Amino acid sequence: MHAIEVSETGGPEVLSYNDISQPEPGPGELLIRAEAIGVNFIDTYFRSGQYPRPLPFVLGSEVCGTVVAAGSDTAGDINIGDRVVSASANGSYAELCTAPASLTAKVPDGISSEVAASALLKGLTAQYLLKSVYPVRSGDSVLVHAGAGGVGLIVTQWATHLGARVITTVSTSEKERLSREAGAAEVLSYPTDAYQFGQQIRGLTDGAGVAAVYDGVGATTFDASLASLAVRGTLALFGAASGPVPPFDPQQLNYAGSVYLTRPSLAHFIRSGEEFSERAADLFDVIGSGAVRVEVGHTYPLAEAARAHTDLEGRKTTGSIVLLP
Repeated sequence: MHAIEVSETGGPEVLSYNDISQPEPGPGELLIRAEAIGVNFIDTYFRSGQYPRPLPFVLGSEVCGTVVAAGSDTAGDINIGDRVVSASANGSYAELCTAPASLTAKVPDGISSEVAASALLKGLTAQYLLKSVYPVRSGDSVLVHAGAGGVGLIVTQWATHLGARVITTVSTSEKERLSREAGAAEVLSYPTDAYQFGQQIRGLTDGAGVAAVYDGVGATTFDASLASLAVRGTLALFGAASGPVPPFDPQQLNYAGSVYLTRPSLAHFIRSGEEFSERAADLFDVIGSGAVRVEVGHTYPLAEAARAHTDLEGRKTTGSIVLLP
């Protein structure tokens, strides 16, 4: 089978399209023949070595496809032939991959494989951010950085559906259009001065600041995110697209108004099959209702995964990215 392997860490050029042996499902695992493969920013962290792992490895964790085999101890309602999706696959940038049965869900009728593959990881991220990290309430004002990205578009739509007023940041006029279509009440350029950006946010919130900032950008937005928060607001730093935040004095959280800072990760919010199933069901319900529409902005052949990463890191993409085997 063909797969994208990483034999050395680095830029997109280290992604190699190789013919390798197909995996075998172990206990509790399913073997999935891919129909669509999700590309996520976290994949670039593994590729670059920011998140170290033993070499070589097949990249990726998100896949939608058909179950073709199952290992032992895979009790549940998923059968061979079912169309499923997982964000916890072992090397999803491949024609075949394995995934834990407990962290795999059936895809509801009416949701395409491309949408499912691009929605699960980003959608589960949005779900735990909005329902667990800072449970959004009607009337809240929240700030979403990278409002036209895959996670940003879902968070904006879902938060708006929950009654929040959403402010976003974007880098281009086309991304501003997409963010407004998703429900953003205000769309701003990325901050260049933290204090001035904070004042801009307060001018849009009657001087109060926002109840929560959902920040997947990291280094270049962190100070501005702190400056934007209301007293006892929450900064959810769920990614680092611009690089990790440098060490800082926790006293800054006091100066910002006794605010809360968390660095959440999806793995800690789907620690059991039951929790995964509940969050996935919530996601598919909101997609099925039409309240959240997942934008598959770009598709690439599996063999061109390097180009997909180049475009993603160059901020040339909007919405979600899918590889097609």
